[in-house]
Amino acid sequence: MMNIKFIIFITFLICLNSWTPAWAKRLDVVSTLPSLASIAEHIGGKHIKVYSITRGVQDAHYLEAKPSFMMKLHKADLLIYSGLELEIGWLPLLIQGARNNKITVGSKGNLNASSILSTNDILEKPIGEVDRSMGDVHPAGNPHYLLNPYNALLVADLIGARLVELDPDHAKWFEENLLKFKDLLTKKITELEKMAEEIKERDLVCYHIHWSYLLNWLNLKAVGYIELRPGIPPTPRHKQEIIQLMEQKKIQVVIISSWKDPSKAREVANSTGARLLILPGEVNAMEGADDYFSWIEYMVTQLQEAFADSNQTPVRKQKHERRRGEK
Repeated sequence: MMNIKFIIFITFLICLNSWTPAWAKRLDVVSTLPSLASIAEHIGGKHIKVYSITRGVQDAHYLEAKPSFMMKLHKADLLIYSGLELEIGWLPLLIQGARNNKITVGSKGNLNASSILSTNDILEKPIGEVDRSMGDVHPAGNPHYLLNPYNALLVADLIGARLVELDPDHAKWFEENLLKFKDLLTKKITELEKMAEEIKERDLVCYHIHWSYLLNWLNLKAVGYIELRPGIPPTPRHKQEIIQLMEQKKIQVVIISSWKDPSKAREVANSTGARLLILPGEVNAMEGADDYFSWIEYMVTQLQEAFADSNQTPVRKQKHERRRGEK
């Protein structure tokens, strides 16, 4: 008899420990990018738990579809991803392995953040057929659209609406936080655009075709790329052509993302006396870019300083070093 009572008691404790009242339950949100996670956190606050599959130090184009990520997705109520085929090499495998109907394509828990963008919002969509000889080209267009904060305002609306749909009991909370986020970001955009007035219409060189949305927003122009083609390192001949172009146009700034090997870009910058500027490719990629707001501000501030310092000694050490972490 004692054994039966003991079993009943243990069963009761297990049930009590696993039961969570409706008012205390938080949505499990998984994002593919730290920037998307940051936006979701600002809107969802205490009523969601957010996990980003990629870290800021990782290039989201290349990721191993680990079982641990599948476990995260198995429990997720909402999956938010960049889309435009950024995660095409690994996300479909994770969704399949997660065995979670709530996050499959077409369900309420599957949110392609790029779906809020219009055709005009998407840059560099190739015309005609795309093949491997063109390099790492995205057929759907450049997927790094959150580098333009105006696109982040649109994505925030999309995330806010989906959180309300999935958890209507906290709709007021999500809607109020969404308004706060958009108000703060709108003010930040105005502040940064004013700061960037002095560098608008300036020319620079990029290592990789990554920064188009940022440059388009700030009215800067990339006159050349150090890579031969997207994802393909430069040949000696191409590198020399870029150096000659920079000397001809008096280019003073070269930018590269934090997850790229800077050696080739540094060679070019050193050869021309230009400033090499390493920028965080994502939120949390570098110290000082800890959420969406500070990420955008960091990049504008660094660009402004780079152009201001461009007449001084080239290639000086970054104030903020890359964060260490697993690639």
